[in-house]
Amino acid sequence: MRNDRLVPGAILVCIGAIFLLNNFGYIDFHWMNILHLWPIFLIMGGVNLVFAGNRTAWATILKLGVVILGFGLLIFGHFERYSFWPGRYNFHYNDDSNNDSSNNDDDDDDSDSTGVGHGVVKVQGSSVFNKDYTADAKLARLNISGGGTTYTLNDTTNQLFKAETKEFYGSKYEFTSSKDDSMYVVNLHLRNDKGWHIDSDEDKDKANRADIKLNPNPVWEINVETGATKLNFDLGKFKIKNLTLKGGAASFDVKLGNPLATTNVEVSTGVSEVSISVPKGAACSIRTNSGLSSNNFDGFDKKDDNRYETAGFDAAKNKIYIHMTGGVSDFKVNRY
Repeated sequence: MRNDRLVPGAILVCIGAIFLLNNFGYIDFHWMNILHLWPIFLIMGGVNLVFAGNRTAWATILKLGVVILGFGLLIFGHFERYSFWPGRYNFHYNDDSNNDSSNNDDDDDDSDSTGVGHGVVKVQGSSVFNKDYTADAKLARLNISGGGTTYTLNDTTNQLFKAETKEFYGSKYEFTSSKDDSMYVVNLHLRNDKGWHIDSDEDKDKANRADIKLNPNPVWEINVETGATKLNFDLGKFKIKNLTLKGGAASFDVKLGNPLATTNVEVSTGVSEVSISVPKGAACSIRTNSGLSSNNFDGFDKKDDNRYETAGFDAAKNKIYIHMTGGVSDFKVNRY
């Protein structure tokens, strides 16, 4: 490859990688970063021109370094929450479509900003989703999908399922339920309507969130499939048979209770931080296929390169099986 084609080629590769990873949910790209950081492309082009005739190794490293640094800022920067002019508001685009779920107590709170003379509307909504509990609900499955939000689950309800949500800037939680033979199924999905918005500094802490409660009586299967998400689940009060966590750039923090005869945990991530807590008295086995990820399993004995177990695992009656796969993630399992 000719040296003068190296930087343009690297830029095209980075742009293609951004679109691909964003489409598959491994990153949550902030498109407004381009409006704030567009001079980076001038810097890349300028550095490439200045050193166009220099074919030394250090010049090549410098040109590629500027490209990598620039795209790193574009991907991981969070500049979309600041307006172009300090102290002023810009615009929101919002799809104000309705969710007509029969189990949805919708309480949208669309309020006008009082920015002087700017006529800006800040859109937010809140919803309560419920599914009644019946005595024949012995098995239940919770499916969660949608990124760009925070999910919490740490309390019980006398209903089968309850969720209180907050939505901002065109996002909308959708809830459905069904029954599959003897399995009760509830689905919570966050739809992010694509649109532009720029917030004032006072709004930068606002984010979509869903606070979930489950009935402790059924045996639960929980499936989570998200992009950029923060999840905090305390499952110590529930009977968990299967827990599946799939995420791109996510933060998963999960606390398990005592296992059933078999409790299975499946974790598959891209670039994420995963922390799982298991009871000290629980027998637990961990298998990893973690690529470049880091592993920290305190209180576990290493059996081989990819397998860790608590003492006395083989003789235990009830067991937790954890399987972790990831690209560049931080995996932690601790005992409490």
